[in-house]
Amino acid sequence: MAVAPPPSARSLFDGLDDDFIADPYPTYRRLRESAPVWRSPLGFWVLSRHADIAAVLRDPLFGRDFEGKLSHAARRAEILKQPAYRSLALSMLARDPPDHTRLRGLVAKAFTARRVEALREGIEACVDRLIDRRAEDRQMDLIAEFARLLPVTVICDLLGIPESDRARFLSGYQVSARLLDPTPLSPDEVEQANANTLYNRCYFEELFRRRSREPADDLISALLAVRDDADGRLTHDELAANVALLFGAGHETTTHLIGNGLLALHRHPAQWTLLTQQPALATAAVEELLRFDSSVQLTSRKAFQRVALPQGTVVERGESVLCVLGAANRDPDVYPDPDTLDITRSGARALSFGGGIHHCLGAQLARIEAETAFRRLAERLPDLRLTALEDPAWLPRITLRGLARLDAQW
Repeated sequence: MAVAPPPSARSLFDGLDDDFIADPYPTYRRLRESAPVWRSPLGFWVLSRHADIAAVLRDPLFGRDFEGKLSHAARRAEILKQPAYRSLALSMLARDPPDHTRLRGLVAKAFTARRVEALREGIEACVDRLIDRRAEDRQMDLIAEFARLLPVTVICDLLGIPESDRARFLSGYQVSARLLDPTPLSPDEVEQANANTLYNRCYFEELFRRRSREPADDLISALLAVRDDADGRLTHDELAANVALLFGAGHETTTHLIGNGLLALHRHPAQWTLLTQQPALATAAVEELLRFDSSVQLTSRKAFQRVALPQGTVVERGESVLCVLGAANRDPDVYPDPDTLDITRSGARALSFGGGIHHCLGAQLARIEAETAFRRLAERLPDLRLTALEDPAWLPRITLRGLARLDAQW
């Protein structure tokens, strides 16, 4: 049988390709089968197998090198003057050791597993409140009125954003998620990203001043106080950049985990029925849904020196590698029948939270929120049904995959 040719650069990376946005997995499958280690015409390597991607994510010879990926060196300083890019560059998401080690170490001192676990009861109460608000209406947009409001409320609780300040966040906090896509932003998108960054920075600056005067039992107060063994601490700009990262990452990816998951469960009605019959399967369902349709589809790394991948391909120093997490999560070498949703599947090793030193710091929180959301919806609204099951409204993005809207009735 002839092997299908590898996909074109446009079909893999063009966020305007509606067919790809709606369902990228056939493209990923062709890529894995015909060119699992592919040199893109755009100049970087593209990996689609689980083993290769897991190896790159764990290998200290690969890093983020965010600034080095920004266009031509002559324009790097100019680009980093843009508030949105500068904020991202100062966050631990974009840094390499030793800066990443210091930043993550300081943030992790405050963002502890114990602090996150303490939120569990409040998360369940929040889920029930959101269901109660629309229970009599018997309909809602599961994205705007549930999947987005839950993690925004939780991250507000975690950071310590006062109730009186939350209206602007709950009514539509703007995250410049397109910054993470491999395709360049238009001038209008850059302008909007900068405006969002500055608007949010102004709010957090004022909250930092309040918490410096009057510390509370919240993450921002803890981050203001945290130090390392050398008496180091987050600089003012690092604090602002990493709080913005925690807020954005703390709700954007979880929103889409819940939304994508609910769509997948209802496109496989036997799985939704099983969950309504056995709500305790929600914990396993989260792992399977992370694998089946991850909200994070791509991540990139750059080689610090010459590196050989597990199957032998050599990546030269300075070359970039795009890791297609969505393809790795459906690798048949790791997952039997990978295109089938099975919430009883055991041994899931999805790469949706990344790996190595950049493994998502908020993975525990995202899992708790998603597990609670799926379990309580299955318990309380077992007859929930989606009204646009076959043609949902996907956001025009590549890296962060999610829905703009998901209408439901019950």
